[in-house]
Amino acid sequence: MSVTVGQPAPAFQARSDHGQLVSLQALRGQWVVLYFYPRASTPGCSLEARQFEQALPEFARLGAVVVGVSTDTEARQASFRDSCGLSFALLPDGDRTISRAYGVLGGLSGLLGMAARQTFLIDPQGKVAFQWRTVSPARHAAEVLEVLRQKQQAMRTA
Repeated sequence: MSVTVGQPAPAFQARSDHGQLVSLQALRGQWVVLYFYPRASTPGCSLEARQFEQALPEFARLGAVVVGVSTDTEARQASFRDSCGLSFALLPDGDRTISRAYGVLGGLSGLLGMAARQTFLIDPQGKVAFQWRTVSPARHAAEVLEVLRQKQQAMRTA
Protein backbone atom coordinates (compact mmCIF):
# COMPACT_ATOMS: atom_id res chain seq x y z
CA MET A 1 0.00 0.00 0.00
CA SER A 2 1.17 3.50 -0.74
CA VAL A 3 0.47 6.43 1.54
CA THR A 4 0.06 9.76 -0.25
CA VAL A 5 0.56 13.24 1.18
CA GLY A 6 -2.80 15.01 1.39
CA GLN A 7 -4.77 11.80 1.79
CA PRO A 8 -6.24 10.45 5.06
CA ALA A 9 -3.63 8.61 7.11
CA PRO A 10 -4.36 4.91 7.56
CA ALA A 11 -6.20 4.32 10.83
CA PHE A 12 -4.38 2.35 13.49
CA GLN A 13 -5.02 1.15 16.99
CA ALA A 14 -2.49 -0.66 19.15
CA ARG A 15 -1.41 -1.12 22.75
CA SER A 16 1.78 0.70 23.66
CA ASP A 17 4.55 -0.98 25.59
CA HIS A 18 2.91 0.52 28.70
CA GLY A 19 -0.42 -1.11 27.88
CA GLN A 20 -2.13 2.14 26.83
CA LEU A 21 -4.43 1.96 23.82
CA VAL A 22 -3.19 4.38 21.15
CA SER A 23 -5.26 5.11 18.05
CA LEU A 24 -5.11 7.69 15.31
CA GLN A 25 -8.78 8.46 15.96
CA ALA A 26 -8.06 9.30 19.63
CA LEU A 27 -5.22 11.62 18.52
CA ARG A 28 -7.47 13.58 16.13
CA GLY A 29 -7.16 17.32 16.75
CA GLN A 30 -3.41 17.09 17.33
CA TRP A 31 -0.45 16.87 15.00
CA VAL A 32 0.98 13.34 15.06
CA VAL A 33 4.58 12.41 14.32
CA LEU A 34 4.35 8.71 13.49
CA TYR A 35 7.86 7.42 13.08
CA PHE A 36 8.88 3.90 12.15
CA TYR A 37 12.23 2.41 13.05
CA PRO A 38 13.75 -0.99 12.24
CA ARG A 39 14.93 -2.38 15.58
CA ALA A 40 14.72 -1.15 19.18
CA SER A 41 17.99 -0.65 21.06
CA THR A 42 20.23 -0.50 17.99
CA PRO A 43 22.57 2.51 17.74
CA GLY A 44 20.67 4.41 15.01
CA CYS A 45 17.26 3.76 16.54
CA SER A 46 18.47 4.75 19.99
CA LEU A 47 19.99 7.99 18.68
CA GLU A 48 16.82 8.88 16.79
CA ALA A 49 14.58 8.10 19.80
CA ARG A 50 16.74 10.20 22.15
CA GLN A 51 16.59 13.10 19.70
CA PHE A 52 12.79 12.91 19.67
CA GLU A 53 12.72 12.70 23.47
CA GLN A 54 14.97 15.74 23.80
CA ALA A 55 12.69 17.72 21.44
CA LEU A 56 9.46 16.50 23.07
CA PRO A 57 8.76 19.79 24.94
CA GLU A 58 8.90 21.69 21.64
CA PHE A 59 6.64 19.16 19.93
CA ALA A 60 4.16 19.52 22.80
CA ARG A 61 4.33 23.32 22.57
CA LEU A 62 3.40 23.00 18.89
CA GLY A 63 0.48 20.69 19.67
CA ALA A 64 2.13 17.54 18.38
CA VAL A 65 2.55 14.06 19.82
CA VAL A 66 5.30 11.62 18.91
CA VAL A 67 4.56 7.92 18.44
CA GLY A 68 7.26 5.38 17.61
CA VAL A 69 6.49 2.09 15.84
CA SER A 70 8.63 -0.96 15.19
CA THR A 71 8.01 -4.64 14.64
CA ASP A 72 9.66 -5.44 17.98
CA THR A 73 7.87 -7.19 20.82
CA GLU A 74 6.27 -5.32 23.70
CA ALA A 75 9.06 -6.48 26.02
CA ARG A 76 11.79 -5.26 23.67
CA GLN A 77 9.98 -1.92 23.30
CA ALA A 78 9.75 -1.57 27.11
CA SER A 79 13.45 -2.30 27.47
CA PHE A 80 14.19 0.25 24.74
CA ARG A 81 12.05 2.85 26.54
CA ASP A 82 13.93 2.27 29.78
CA SER A 83 17.41 2.25 28.27
CA CYS A 84 16.78 5.48 26.31
CA GLY A 85 14.67 7.23 28.98
CA LEU A 86 11.72 7.70 26.64
CA SER A 87 8.35 9.14 27.66
CA PHE A 88 6.41 8.98 24.38
CA ALA A 89 4.35 6.02 23.17
CA LEU A 90 6.11 3.09 21.51
CA LEU A 91 3.89 0.69 19.59
CA PRO A 92 4.94 -2.92 19.09
CA ASP A 93 3.82 -3.98 15.62
CA GLY A 94 4.68 -7.67 15.71
CA ASP A 95 1.92 -8.58 13.27
CA ARG A 96 3.13 -5.76 10.99
CA THR A 97 -0.40 -4.37 10.55
CA ILE A 98 0.60 -0.73 11.02
CA SER A 99 3.82 -1.09 9.02
CA ARG A 100 1.93 -2.65 6.10
CA ALA A 101 -0.81 0.01 6.23
CA TYR A 102 1.84 2.74 5.92
CA GLY A 103 3.85 0.86 3.29
CA VAL A 104 7.10 0.82 5.25
CA LEU A 105 7.91 -2.88 4.90
CA GLY A 106 10.41 -3.08 2.10
CA GLY A 107 14.04 -3.00 1.16
CA LEU A 108 16.52 -4.84 3.34
CA SER A 109 14.54 -4.10 6.52
CA GLY A 110 11.39 -5.49 4.92
CA LEU A 111 13.20 -8.64 3.86
CA LEU A 112 14.10 -9.13 7.51
CA GLY A 113 10.49 -8.46 8.53
CA MET A 114 11.29 -5.03 9.97
CA ALA A 115 9.89 -1.61 9.21
CA ALA A 116 12.01 0.79 7.20
CA ARG A 117 13.05 4.01 8.90
CA GLN A 118 10.36 6.43 7.72
CA THR A 119 8.22 9.13 9.31
CA PHE A 120 4.77 10.54 8.67
CA LEU A 121 3.54 13.92 9.86
CA ILE A 122 -0.25 13.72 10.26
CA ASP A 123 -2.29 16.90 10.58
CA PRO A 124 -5.05 17.47 13.18
CA GLN A 125 -7.69 16.36 10.64
CA GLY A 126 -5.96 13.00 10.18
CA LYS A 127 -4.38 13.67 6.78
CA VAL A 128 -0.78 12.95 5.87
CA ALA A 129 0.91 16.34 5.75
CA PHE A 130 4.47 15.15 5.03
CA GLN A 131 6.46 11.95 4.64
CA TRP A 132 10.15 11.30 5.12
CA ARG A 133 11.31 8.27 3.14
CA THR A 134 14.94 8.89 4.01
CA VAL A 135 15.91 9.65 7.58
CA SER A 136 19.18 10.61 9.27
CA PRO A 137 18.71 9.58 12.93
CA ALA A 138 20.96 12.36 14.27
CA ARG A 139 19.07 15.21 12.53
CA HIS A 140 15.59 13.84 12.08
CA ALA A 141 13.79 15.29 15.12
CA ALA A 142 15.01 18.78 14.18
CA GLU A 143 13.90 18.25 10.56
CA VAL A 144 10.44 17.17 11.68
CA LEU A 145 10.14 20.22 13.95
CA GLU A 146 11.07 22.52 11.08
CA VAL A 147 8.50 21.02 8.71
CA LEU A 148 5.87 21.06 11.47
CA ARG A 149 6.48 24.79 11.98
CA GLN A 150 6.26 25.39 8.21
CA LYS A 151 3.01 23.43 7.90
CA GLN A 152 1.46 25.27 10.83
CA GLN A 153 2.52 28.64 9.41
CA ALA A 154 1.04 27.71 6.03
CA MET A 155 -2.26 26.77 7.70
CA ARG A 156 -2.37 30.10 9.57
CA THR A 157 -1.83 32.11 6.41
CA ALA A 158 -4.19 30.08 4.21
